[in-house]
Amino acid sequence: MFHEEILRLINLHHEGSYWDFKKQWYSDKCDLLHDIICMANNLENRDAYIIVGIDEENNFRFIDVSKDSNRKNTQMLVDFLKDKKFVGGTRPSVHVEILDYGVATIDVIVVENSYNTPFYLAERFQQIQANSIYTRIQDTNTPIDISADINNVEYLWKKRFHMIDTPIEKFRYYLLDKDNWSQSSGEDHLYYNLYPEYSINFEQDERDGYEYYFFNQCNHNPHWGIIQLKYMSTSLLEFSGIGLDGFNYFTIAPEFGYFHLDGSHLNENTIYFKYFVKGSLPYIIHNFYYRSPYNDKYAHDRFIESILIFDSKMEFENFKYYAEQNWLTFKYDKSADIKPYLQEIEGLKMESFDKEWDNFFKLKHMLQTFRNENQL
Repeated sequence: MFHEEILRLINLHHEGSYWDFKKQWYSDKCDLLHDIICMANNLENRDAYIIVGIDEENNFRFIDVSKDSNRKNTQMLVDFLKDKKFVGGTRPSVHVEILDYGVATIDVIVVENSYNTPFYLAERFQQIQANSIYTRIQDTNTPIDISADINNVEYLWKKRFHMIDTPIEKFRYYLLDKDNWSQSSGEDHLYYNLYPEYSINFEQDERDGYEYYFFNQCNHNPHWGIIQLKYMSTSLLEFSGIGLDGFNYFTIAPEFGYFHLDGSHLNENTIYFKYFVKGSLPYIIHNFYYRSPYNDKYAHDRFIESILIFDSKMEFENFKYYAEQNWLTFKYDKSADIKPYLQEIEGLKMESFDKEWDNFFKLKHMLQTFRNENQL
């Protein structure tokens, strides 16, 4: 979980190639911008963290930032970056995570990983030079008065053009370009026009199991299959596919999540749920298949309203912890929840699906409350 990852970094008692510590919030806008650019151009190909509220000079002690006069929330940082002149108009994406460790509240500026590297200014801002590329090597930012070494600049450009990606990482990128895919040997086999060695296949499977969200469709009969991501003749990954509403709509099956209550690992104290995380490979595949001839909007919308959609992996991890801690005490208004009709099916325990719907509605309300509580 995110709060555990940050605590682990703090306990290392040193900075690193993708994390930095600040005792308090920035009073100098130039320092803030320089640090964000360096972190956005980190060489680890991952999110980076500026952890505000840690005193390095005093044994990495926690400093409460809740009353810091220079404190900023996500929108304030977005607005701060918006009026800076970046080359190509692409700016780093950032957001603020608030973490309460009991002894103090600290903030983490999350500089999100991006393929738009390198980020650099088209116009000078205070001491930050135009057209200078800054990055971070180990625990040190590129000095503000020089540009990064050429080999590091080359790496950032290669990252932009996906030259450092593995075949699976390239799949993520190519599936976003869904208009450049064509059918071959029927609609069950699709290949990428620009690089035909990348293909996505679907094979029907004999499973007949039900999931609770099937009952939110006009035709709730199950249709299952296997989605294969292939590079040349190699199958890289396989996922379960589902045909909904009598196969009027096809997509990838949602991911499976769970958490345990009271630290128990017994089934009766485990809450299960289905979800997607935006930006994840399953979510990208889900969006990829929402296209002709798999474009039944009604079935798509009924499916999406039956599962949880998280904005990021970080939100998913933090919410799971929140739900586990608050499940037994959480109260909400159930009057607006409309459960689909659960037709009796021989051999199935319909009360299990009824319970899953109850859990889904509760989790949906909890997610909204969680988001409201985490707005700075």
